Amino acid sequence: MKPVLPAVLAASLTLILAACAATPTADTRTPPADAVSAQDQAALDSALAGSWRDPKNTPRDVYRHPRQTLAFFGVQADDTVIEITPGGGWYAEILAPYLRPSGHYIAAVWDDAIPGQPGYRYDLNKRLRAKFAGNPAVYGTPEVRVFDPKAPRFGAAGSVDTVLTFRNAHNWVSDGNADAYFQAYFDVLKPGGTLGVVDHRARPGTDLATMKESGYLTEALVIDLAQKAGFVLAAKSEVNANPKDTTDHPNGVWTLPPNNQHDAADDAKYKAIGESDRMTLRFTKPRG
Repeated sequence: MKPVLPAVLAASLTLILAACAATPTADTRTPPADAVSAQDQAALDSALAGSWRDPKNTPRDVYRHPRQTLAFFGVQADDTVIEITPGGGWYAEILAPYLRPSGHYIAAVWDDAIPGQPGYRYDLNKRLRAKFAGNPAVYGTPEVRVFDPKAPRFGAAGSVDTVLTFRNAHNWVSDGNADAYFQAYFDVLKPGGTLGVVDHRARPGTDLATMKESGYLTEALVIDLAQKAGFVLAAKSEVNANPKDTTDHPNGVWTLPPNNQHDAADDAKYKAIGESDRMTLRFTKPRG
């Protein structure tokens, strides 16, 4: 026969157990509230609200969460920051003005002088340079630094505070040279510097062939690439997560917005999902 607890003791035990269950465990996925100073956060908010931002870009804030993402990466207003292949400049419209007064923004792009590269790369580089040149009062004099995609190198060793790469790692994995990119990130960063990675997230256990085909990568693969280069995983964030994304679309991640590579009849379906589920990982280069 099971012992019966006195009513008062039973009630107390219930409350204790409930309190334990309600106590949150440490969660490194939550962006730290003090990642940037209040002054820097105000400057970042000003850049996010800038009238210079392309009207086609601002609606995507709801999917890309730039305020929370940059705060999580701890991007300070006086940092020297390299953004890897910024494309048409979605993040450059935010980062270059934010860093203009006391920091330095560097856009690392494929070298236009190397023949045989995809034509769209040249077009993106041209558009980015035109964006900067067309509004120096806002952007200042950001640097567009070219690199060889087959042998990436982003500058002098130990010369920058932060490297940011948004939805690029899947390209390096697909090309088979991801190790070289992560090593180049490590080399250019100062000791104690930050590597911030955002990319499309595959379900755990997804095989490499599927990742290359779909554009989604497992967190485990990205973490392994970074750690092999010498980085330490500092934190994860779920700020760019999208639980609606099943990651098993007919044309991979490009099925979803903004690429929308799907039949017109399925437009509402994929709009309802939104942009991809994404990992957001912060790595550091050890100081010693």
